[in-house]
Amino acid sequence: MAFQCQRDCYMKEFVTSVVSCCPAELKQEVNGKKETVKGFNVKLQDTILFPEGGGQPDDHGLIGDVPVLRVTRQGTEAIHFVSSPLEEGQEVQVKVDWERRFDHMQQHSGQHLITALADSFFGYKTTSWELGHQRSTIELDTPSVKPAQLQALEEAINENIRAHVPVTVQLLPLTVRSRGLPEDHAGPIRIIDIEGIDANMCCGTHVSNLSHLQVIKLLGTEKGKKNKTNLIFLAGNRVLKYAEKSYSTERSLVSLLKTGPDVHVEAVDKLQKSVKLLQKTNLSLLRDMAVLIAQNFKNDPQRGNFFSLHKKEGDNEFMNIIVNEINTEETLVFLTVGEEKGAGCFVLAGPRGPVAKLGPRVLEILQGKGAGKNGRFQGKANSLAQREEVEALLQQHCKHLTSEEE
Repeated sequence: MAFQCQRDCYMKEFVTSVVSCCPAELKQEVNGKKETVKGFNVKLQDTILFPEGGGQPDDHGLIGDVPVLRVTRQGTEAIHFVSSPLEEGQEVQVKVDWERRFDHMQQHSGQHLITALADSFFGYKTTSWELGHQRSTIELDTPSVKPAQLQALEEAINENIRAHVPVTVQLLPLTVRSRGLPEDHAGPIRIIDIEGIDANMCCGTHVSNLSHLQVIKLLGTEKGKKNKTNLIFLAGNRVLKYAEKSYSTERSLVSLLKTGPDVHVEAVDKLQKSVKLLQKTNLSLLRDMAVLIAQNFKNDPQRGNFFSLHKKEGDNEFMNIIVNEINTEETLVFLTVGEEKGAGCFVLAGPRGPVAKLGPRVLEILQGKGAGKNGRFQGKANSLAQREEVEALLQQHCKHLTSEEE
């Protein structure tokens, strides 16, 4: 099998034949969950779909009308994972997902350019890089990059893009095992040459001219591992999408904050301070309310040996204040806070024996997690929808105790 885009990464369609098709499984992550997909591993006589490698994700596309979900490399072979079987020997047309391919070309060539100029300008070596789904990262062997250096680097990068610098591919015979090559590498060594700027061994897909990068934006830096710095960047169409998304966000903030973009940070800061003040006032009122609720119960001559309350806006401190104010040696107290039919928190307090006995059952009904000791059982409830069922259980217990005392 030969990867037909070794020289021409702009090839979008290609006719070849199926060499083999075997049942296989693909492990992938969907919405944060790992799933196993059943399908088939297909080998082709030749392919234009790039198998993942060199820090670059794989191509996607079609073999005939069958979607290619993953392309991996096994030695000199490209393995295409598809969901439907293909007949061995049949002639097929391979189509590359061009939007994905060109995006990867822009990011990868952009990385080569940034890496070369960061080294020639400041001596900062690239130790690794990641082509991310939304943004890409280059790990530089330096503790920090100064803002002035970042600005100078970005200006030089885009000057070279505007200069229409050619990018060529050279295939050199492998005469000596070169450092950095995979152990199972076979065939010629592939060199990506950015004219007058950089020549680097690479297996990935690249643009043929720096002008095809359109523009590169260095978003900033983050502290990396082992005293290194992560440089975050966007290239080509990603810059346009980022600008479009930023403008859309800006328009939404103008509508919400009723201010111009230049004072958004100031407006949000003012709102946050107001919210903190309101939260503090609200908490103070809740504490006072908790004390009054407990006092009203204690002052009620008709009070029984059971007290129950749900307060949507309450919290654990609100519940604990009520419990501490009421004499739980004589009274069984059941309190909940949160959404009436959703998640929340609860506390069951009272005589040690009944609380220890009833606590696990309350936990089960509320589908929650918690623990108890010294006459207090509390925790989180996944669902307060069955709160009335808990109340009925506790009321029945209290009635039983009252009848025994009589």
